[in-house]
Amino acid sequence: MVQQRNIAACIVFSIITCGIYSLYWFIVLTDEANAISQDSNNTSGGIALLLTIVTCNIYGLYWMYKQGEKLDNAKIERGIPSSNSGILYLILSLLGLNIISYALMQNELNKLAS
Repeated sequence: MVQQRNIAACIVFSIITCGIYSLYWFIVLTDEANAISQDSNNTSGGIALLLTIVTCNIYGLYWMYKQGEKLDNAKIERGIPSSNSGILYLILSLLGLNIISYALMQNELNKLAS
């Protein structure tokens, strides 16, 4: 079940908690994108976070790109036009703007959940 979240609140909580909430948000984004894409071979949120930490964010860059692909495929399955979001998320992440990527992903998940 995908839960709609207030993006502004998620950003504020991430800032207030010095990034701890963003770790939770990362896990939830992964699990909800997996639920929407309905692919059983996806990595769970906890494992994705662990791999990101262990690989010093190299897996995190790969994760950004794959999340964009998952969301694009979910939009195509529902007949919604999509762009290549994976590249946008990856570029934002390379620029150190992960929180903006998370906000864009949450926006897409909110649209797909309704």
